[in-house]
Amino acid sequence: MAKTDYMALAFEEAEAAGARGEVPIGAIVVEAATGRVLARAGNEVEAAHDPTAHAELLALRRAGAALGAPRLVDCDLYVTLEPCPMCAAAISFARIRRLYYGATDPKGGGVEHGARVFEQPTCHHKPELYGGLQESRAGELLKSFFRARR
Repeated sequence: MAKTDYMALAFEEAEAAGARGEVPIGAIVVEAATGRVLARAGNEVEAAHDPTAHAELLALRRAGAALGAPRLVDCDLYVTLEPCPMCAAAISFARIRRLYYGATDPKGGGVEHGARVFEQPTCHHKPELYGGLQESRAGELLKSFFRARR
């Protein structure tokens, strides 16, 4: 599968989350060597009444369960929005190999914006970063969601 195919799966998760009334963010964890999708998730914050039920964290948890390991060393994460600081820290702890994301998040991001978690001297692992994948699509999905809520 190509990177765009994995992002398409992340967008499917984001759109499903939006249809459930969740902020439309989706994430996919892929085993790099095989290309196997280990886990996929969309936000579940509202449904779970859990502020940590971000798509990235759910996908990381599910991938860890699928592999039977807390570290996802040879795995890549695809997400539709720049991860927040909480998710960026979890990505580091999981030892994700590469992080691919769509839209940047100047207000809440933790990779290119805000805390810039991977640039901190206390960060133990920095994945390879690839931002801006289908950025306009990701941004429009979020704008449409919030526009409909106002």
